[in-house]
Amino acid sequence: MKKNQAEDLYLDLLKKAILFEIWIEHEKNYHHPSNIMFNPTTETRQSGLDWPPIAHSMIGIERMNNLHQCMESVMTENIEGDFIETGVWRGGACIFMQGFLKAYGITDRKVWVADSFEGLPPPDPSHPADTHSSFHTMDYLRVSLEEVVDNFKKYNLLDDNVKFLKGWFKDTLPTAPIEKIAIARLDGDMYSSTWDSLANLYPRVSIGGYIIIDDYNINQCKAAVHDYRNRAVIHDEIKPIDQNGVYWRKTK
Repeated sequence: MKKNQAEDLYLDLLKKAILFEIWIEHEKNYHHPSNIMFNPTTETRQSGLDWPPIAHSMIGIERMNNLHQCMESVMTENIEGDFIETGVWRGGACIFMQGFLKAYGITDRKVWVADSFEGLPPPDPSHPADTHSSFHTMDYLRVSLEEVVDNFKKYNLLDDNVKFLKGWFKDTLPTAPIEKIAIARLDGDMYSSTWDSLANLYPRVSIGGYIIIDDYNINQCKAAVHDYRNRAVIHDEIKPIDQNGVYWRKTK
């Protein structure tokens, strides 16, 4: 993959726009009493430790950079497959994926945007680890499909290579028409969402592809990761990104 300064500058600016990094001081003017994570500072935005009132992503700079590095890696090494995120909130990480493909004129890969677009599911009795989860009560995490589509349009990045999968992961992912995956970015918070994403997507990840777990610091998410890895006999090293996220590369 040939890089030049113009593409690097565009992608750097795109990250800053998605994360609202350039104007972060203005987010302090927005008061969200229901937002328990409202703390927009350069430091919290670095590691994705706040829930932004305006920005289109809450993953922070370090996890956005990790996504960028993973995409560069699969392109340089010709690892086959599409990009997918399960749990997209306002769509920022997927917007960056699409911006990356556009910057390099790549038209043979798709970006899959998978979400209920209704917030997180209530706890499923079949997954006891989620028993006390309250994510489904948080309206701040509910972002409609229409809003995410509109956000793609704001960056002029909506085209036929962006595919939306609306619904609970257990319903949409088993039959999603995705043959091969180069990057699977999982941001489901809960045991059920993480398990459903891994169980349905991991077998389609190409050798050399990346699995990124956004919420590994949440106990039920971590439990799902290790339960699935044990079942699938996965020994690939889990590497930290920041305080919340981890990733590994599929080797076999």
